[in-house]
Amino acid sequence: MSLSQCCSCLSCVPGLVAAALLPHLTGTAVDGVRVEAGRVLLLVHSAVAQAACPGCGEVSGRVHSRYARRLRDVPAGGRPVVIVVRACRFRCLNRACPKATFAAQVEGLTTRYARRTPPLKAAAGAIAAALCGRAGARLGAVLGVPASRDAMIRLVMAAPVAELAAAPPVLGVDDFALRKGHVYGTVLIDMKTGQVIDLLPDREAATLRSWLQGHPGAAVICRDRGGAYADGARAGAPQAVQVADRWHLWHNLGQKAREAAAAHTRSCLAASRGGQPEPARQHGPAPAPDRPQAGRLTRAGRTRRRHAEVRQLLAAGLSLTATAHILRLTRPTVARYARAATAGDLDPAAAEPALDPWKPHLTSSWNQGTRDPDALCAQIRALGYPGPAAPVAAFTSCFRDVLAPATAPAIPAAATIARWLMTRPATLSSHDAAALAAVTAACPHLAALRGHITAFAEMMTSRTGTATLGTWLAAADASGLPPLQSFAAGLRKDHTAVRNGLTLTWSNGKTEGTVNKIKMLKRQTYGRASFQLLRKRVLLASKQP
Repeated sequence: MSLSQCCSCLSCVPGLVAAALLPHLTGTAVDGVRVEAGRVLLLVHSAVAQAACPGCGEVSGRVHSRYARRLRDVPAGGRPVVIVVRACRFRCLNRACPKATFAAQVEGLTTRYARRTPPLKAAAGAIAAALCGRAGARLGAVLGVPASRDAMIRLVMAAPVAELAAAPPVLGVDDFALRKGHVYGTVLIDMKTGQVIDLLPDREAATLRSWLQGHPGAAVICRDRGGAYADGARAGAPQAVQVADRWHLWHNLGQKAREAAAAHTRSCLAASRGGQPEPARQHGPAPAPDRPQAGRLTRAGRTRRRHAEVRQLLAAGLSLTATAHILRLTRPTVARYARAATAGDLDPAAAEPALDPWKPHLTSSWNQGTRDPDALCAQIRALGYPGPAAPVAAFTSCFRDVLAPATAPAIPAAATIARWLMTRPATLSSHDAAALAAVTAACPHLAALRGHITAFAEMMTSRTGTATLGTWLAAADASGLPPLQSFAAGLRKDHTAVRNGLTLTWSNGKTEGTVNKIKMLKRQTYGRASFQLLRKRVLLASKQP
C-alpha cells in the first residue's frame, strides 16, 4: 500500500508516522524496517505505475525489471538511516527512441546517480555553505550528515546561484585582499539591501568597466578613493553618480594631520617647552639602525631598542634572515623579538617607559614632600597610570632624601597629537583635552590645523559639501600647511565624487563591513580557497537570512 493511500486504522499507525516524518517517501510503499550494524534500514519499493521516457517523452507502464538502490537519509533518533529502494525500469514503447529502457525516478526521493536523499543533500549543502572544507566535514559527522571535505566543496560549487541581469540602483564597490600586498579582488554589493551581488578577480578599471557594461542600471556608485574604480565606473556607467566614501576621506585627513603634527612637534613645541619629542613610529623602508652606543644602555634599554629595530626592519619588508644579518643577531633571537608584541613581553624591566608620561608629576610630588612610593603610585593611577607600583619605587629610589631634579615635560608624539585633533572634543578625556589645549597654545600652526579639521568634520557630519566644500578647499590652500594643501589638491582631483560623498546619504560603510565577512570566509578554507570557490561561498552566504 502506498503511504499516500494509508488509512487511519490501528495497524497502519507506523505508516502514518512514517508519512508524517518522512514525506519524501510518499511515492513509495514501505516493505519493512530493521536495524543493522547500528543503522536503520528502511525497505521500500517504488509505487510508480508509469513514467515518461527521458529520451522521447512517451509515457510507458511496461515494467522491464526492478533493481535496488541504497540512499542515505537524514538521521533518526541519533542513528543513521539508509533507504533501500526497489526501483522500476520501464521499456520505452517508442521504437524510434534510442533509449530501449529507462529508470523511473521517485519524485522527492531519487535523482539520477544520487546516493543521498534530497533532505540529506539539503542539510549537507547548508553545512557546506556555512563552513565548507574540514570544518563542515567535522560538523557533518557529529550531526549524522557524513561527507568528506572534498564532498563539502563539491556541494558548494554545485549549489545554484542566481546571476543578476542588471546592477542594483545603488552599487557599492570596494577591494579585498586575496593575498595581502600581492593579489586583490573586488566586491560589489547592493547598498540598499547589503547583499553581495558579485566578486571580481582583480581591482582593475577594465574589469569593473566590463561588469558595468554587462549589467546596466547603476544610478549611484559608492567607492573608495582608488583611481582605478573611478575610471572603471566612469567608462562603464557614465550616467551614474559617483560617491567617495566618507571614512576614507576622514582617514586621509588623519594621515595629513599626523604629518603636520610631526613637522611642528620638532620645531614649535620642542622650542617652546624645552623638552624632547617622543620617538615617532617609522613607516616604510628605513636604513639599518645605528648600533655603536650599545654598551651604554641598560639591559632593559637594549631590549627596548632591539625590539624596536626588529619590528622596524620587518615592517619594511625584510625577512628574518636579512634582519638578523643587519642587526648581527641570530635568526632565532630575531624570531623571538618578532613574536613579542611589546618589549615588556621579553623583559618586564623593559616596560618601564610606560611611566614616562607621569615622571614630571612624580618629581613634583616628591619635591613637595610625598616620599611614599605607594602614595605616589596612587596619585598617578588616579590620573590614568595603568602599570604596577614597582617602576614607581624604582624611579624614586635613587632620590632618597634629596630633592629630585626637575624634568622637562615630554612632548607628545605626532600620532598622539593627531589622535587628539581627530577626536570629537566632547569625547576627549579631561587630561587629553588639557594636553591638546597646551599644544595648540604653543603652536599656532596646530591651532589652525585644529580649526580646519573641525570645519571638515562639521561639513562631513552635516553633509553640506555642495555649499561649503569650495570654501574649505580655499581655506586649506591658504593655511600654509603643506600636508593640508596636499590633501586639498587630492580632493580637487576627485572633486565631484568627494562633493557627493559630503552631500548625499550614501557611503561605503556596508561594503567595508562585507569585506570583514569575506576575510572570515576566506580563512575558513585556508589553503583551498580558489577564487571561484570563495565567490560561490560569499554569494551563498549573502543569501542566507
